[in-house]
Amino acid sequence: MTIRVLIADDQGMVRTGFTVFLDAQPDIEVVGEAVNGREAVERIAELRPDVVLMDVRMPVMDGLAATREILSPGSRGESGERGERTGSGEDDGRPPKILILTTFDLDDYVYEALRAGASGFLLKDASAQQLAEAVRVVAAGEALLAPSVTRRLIAEFARVGPQRPRVRLDGITERETEVLVLIAKGRSNQEIAEELVLSEQTVKTHIGRILAKLNLRDRAQAIVYAYESGLVRPGE
Repeated sequence: MTIRVLIADDQGMVRTGFTVFLDAQPDIEVVGEAVNGREAVERIAELRPDVVLMDVRMPVMDGLAATREILSPGSRGESGERGERTGSGEDDGRPPKILILTTFDLDDYVYEALRAGASGFLLKDASAQQLAEAVRVVAAGEALLAPSVTRRLIAEFARVGPQRPRVRLDGITERETEVLVLIAKGRSNQEIAEELVLSEQTVKTHIGRILAKLNLRDRAQAIVYAYESGLVRPGE
């Protein structure tokens, strides 16, 4: 299946460079470009891409506002049920995955971008291989969060996040709760597997069930949920 990509960036050289890199991949096709957030929203409605590479600092409408509009409940007929797009251009009513473009991975908008529903971050100076792999990762429903980004997110929760009482989440098992806590602490699947003495495949299965039960898009949203629900508190 071909992954359909839209590139939203106000710099023509960035759009051109990314297009050249991605169109060289056998499983990726750049179906359109946008020069600002408003145009991105309009082109997404028209082209139905699977993944959007979204710059944040753009004129008319910035990338954060565009991401919120694209991923808001009810947008493009989103039912709230989890599932993947077809990758063939056929619309299944679900919004695309949003991959935020940044010049460095510690920008102040990390917290707000993830709360808006972004699936991860990509440095603009990423190599062609890193760019293509990032598109594949988010298209598959995974989050693209470097350890430094996760640390930044946790620091933002410590600074501005709500301090809610500790909760016991209904609907997920004790083991799934343990996995969710470790996700929120920035652990990789391998690290979670080692800490809980599980196989990586079992960890992946638990994560899939957590996302389904809590109606979350991906790992990034799971981290935000864990902190905002009070399951995990910054600094612990």
